[in-house]
Amino acid sequence: MDKKNFLILLKYFNNNCYHNNNNISVINNINYYIKQINQTKNNVIFLSTNNPNKFISVFFASILTKSSIFLLNPHWQKRELEQVYQIVKPNLVFTDSDNHKQFLPLLKRVKDGKILTTNEDIENHCHPSERIMIPTGGTSGKVKFAIHTWLTLTNSAMGFYEFWQEETINSFCCLPLYHVSGLMQIIRTFMTKGTLEIYDYSLLKKEVPLNNYQDFFISLVPTQLKFFLENNPNWLIPFKTVLVGGNSTPQDLQNLCHNYQINLALTYGMTETASGVTILHPDNFLNGKKGSGKVLPHAEINIEKKEEQTGKITIKSTSLFKGYYPHSQHYSYFETDDLGYLDQENYLHIVGRNSRKIISGGENIYPSEIEELIRETGLVKDVVILGKKDSYWGQVICALYVPMSENIIDSIKNKLRSHISHYKIPKVWYEMDSIPRNAQGKIDYCYLTTIISEKSN
Repeated sequence: MDKKNFLILLKYFNNNCYHNNNNISVINNINYYIKQINQTKNNVIFLSTNNPNKFISVFFASILTKSSIFLLNPHWQKRELEQVYQIVKPNLVFTDSDNHKQFLPLLKRVKDGKILTTNEDIENHCHPSERIMIPTGGTSGKVKFAIHTWLTLTNSAMGFYEFWQEETINSFCCLPLYHVSGLMQIIRTFMTKGTLEIYDYSLLKKEVPLNNYQDFFISLVPTQLKFFLENNPNWLIPFKTVLVGGNSTPQDLQNLCHNYQINLALTYGMTETASGVTILHPDNFLNGKKGSGKVLPHAEINIEKKEEQTGKITIKSTSLFKGYYPHSQHYSYFETDDLGYLDQENYLHIVGRNSRKIISGGENIYPSEIEELIRETGLVKDVVILGKKDSYWGQVICALYVPMSENIIDSIKNKLRSHISHYKIPKVWYEMDSIPRNAQGKIDYCYLTTIISEKSN
């Protein structure tokens, strides 16, 4: 996109961007940050803020100045920031005034609301220009960044736009903007001249705005969906579409959405693909269709079949990332850790993660199948299935569960026996007060593995 068209879209966006019901004018701030950025060379920017106006302004300023920008979680503490600083050293850090202290031990000086490092800090570090580094999780628990470009992000946005065939994409955003699901709401509304309403989730938990959202998309993580369904399900009903990750959304929440006739759209995607590459349309969901939907126009899904119709999912897309920083790489396709299949109508179904697959007594066992059945008993609040090393079986199935009441294990086992083979029924059961999850609702498997190891000892 040339600069002229970018600025035209920016004017539309400037008039249609809101935070907590108040219009936020970003153009003046963007010009301010462009001046700040242009004072340095070979710009490598850290952006760490809870302020949507600052986030959007610095982000667009980095695009216009062709800088490389790292989106940081503003809640990261010393350990996470040290991990980041080991792989990249910035010459500009834009953060909130109350967050300066987190960066001061690592960086050199503060000026005009931004923190600067010396030139010596960034010498001998080679950075790709015009890159957008988005934080993504990993099994190692260490901070890492997926490398994207303006083109990969806009390709994702336009694929979303073509799928829905809407005149504009209007988004209600209560997700963190540094997260790919929050960032893409900015890009989609920007590219389609839509309206963006950002609302602090902490405020939504106290009181929801009573505006008309029938033309709006809202993206939620499962924990947020659960909160609204338990406290104010009627607020979600008017939304054009409620987007949520299909693989991570428990069946009981999907059932509640169906009962309330909420326009739920189950999606499948990740940071590496710049958000969703498949969507189950709300009409199909409300008509009883299962799975994560059909592939968006900008992507292709292939299944590497090894057993029956299930296999590892590979993705080809114009929105694919360019590697994990600092290792830039061109992907013709991306092999995920997810296992799934395409049905006769080409709807994607996720079976589980290959790395979570349990092999017990020579049988392949997928935790998601067991977790879903245990939840459907109504006897647990939450459950996670993991494998534990065993000298005889290879692995045994462990259930970590949050009970609804006491002495429920025998009742759960009896219900499972009529649905699944005996070898899929957990042999070990650990009662938990809660299942640890991060802000995006993703389970902390590393911590749970440690718990199993400690309990075994």
